[in-house]
Amino acid sequence: MIPMVDLKAQYANLKEEIDRSLQEALDSCAFILGPNVQAFEREAADYLGVKHAIGVASGTDALHLALRAAGIGQGDEVITSPFTFIATAEAIRYVGATPVFVDIDPRSFNLQPATVEAALTERTTAVMPVHLFGQPADLPAIGAICERRGLKMIEDCAQSFGATVDGRQTGSIGLSAGFSFFPSKNLGCYGDGGLVTTNSDALAEHVRVLRNHGSQVRYYHQEIGYNSRLDELQAAILRVKLRHIEEYNGNRRRVAHRYSELLSDLPLDTPFEDGIGRHVYHQYTLLSDRRDAIMQALQAAGIACAVYYPVPLHRQQAFAADCAGVQLPVADDIAGRCLSLPIYPELGESDILKVVSVIADACGR
Repeated sequence: MIPMVDLKAQYANLKEEIDRSLQEALDSCAFILGPNVQAFEREAADYLGVKHAIGVASGTDALHLALRAAGIGQGDEVITSPFTFIATAEAIRYVGATPVFVDIDPRSFNLQPATVEAALTERTTAVMPVHLFGQPADLPAIGAICERRGLKMIEDCAQSFGATVDGRQTGSIGLSAGFSFFPSKNLGCYGDGGLVTTNSDALAEHVRVLRNHGSQVRYYHQEIGYNSRLDELQAAILRVKLRHIEEYNGNRRRVAHRYSELLSDLPLDTPFEDGIGRHVYHQYTLLSDRRDAIMQALQAAGIACAVYYPVPLHRQQAFAADCAGVQLPVADDIAGRCLSLPIYPELGESDILKVVSVIADACGR
């Protein structure tokens, strides 16, 4: 069996470091916003090149709190992608705003600047680009639109830890950003966890208040907030893994480029890299008109695969009221032809060759 991600192999390689860090955290008994959370926030901020990094309970909470701290709320419209996990749009709805889905680029699967600009209205207050599958969105162009129109850009970096745009880390370019540390992410913990990043002192302070029941001083609450604090044990794990993130992302890129090389003569489209951004391959996602046949062949051979995402958000029942009559043909087309292959830093050459061989046979080569 070849899994989508092999967390057991990664843990085996880091077992001594992780077990020691967890034991030290347990011995300290400082479990809420303790020294590991504080240290991880500093270390993540340094790595990402931002002034502030605030640990929260999940990637969804990171986006939610970033939006609320930015003042996005009832009556506002936030332009975003329909081809992403629902958390992107859930966070917009949580603050009372309306997600406005626009069509995506057929190569990068990310927001197209032209469709963003065409969707602007007097109610638009923010744009939330998603760095899908680890491929950075076109932030220079989208950022220029936001600057010209006085809009806030909040990055969804749930899948892009370590990805860069013109040498700058995703999560360091917009007003703020939200990261996820779900276990399968490039930087993942052993449960839920998230991070808000920003260079704004005011926004950072507001997020810190919101994550801790609306309080700066214990038992004094200036607003209604949330219980959304990064767990101390998860922070201890993340500190260990952060030290290895460049190696992990380098190996993901190695696997991805090997797939693309071996699949290049088959009738399918391999992932696109634009040369401006550094793709970190949270997923390796190809497009094929024979998607279902390839999926069946892989599953029969004991090889995991997945469709991310089979139903774009503009076609989800949860957003039916917002999306009546919305037509986004590129997103619909990609959802019907996309397939993600196993990818993780420890994936070896023999398994890569096996995956490619099964796909080639399914394509009739």
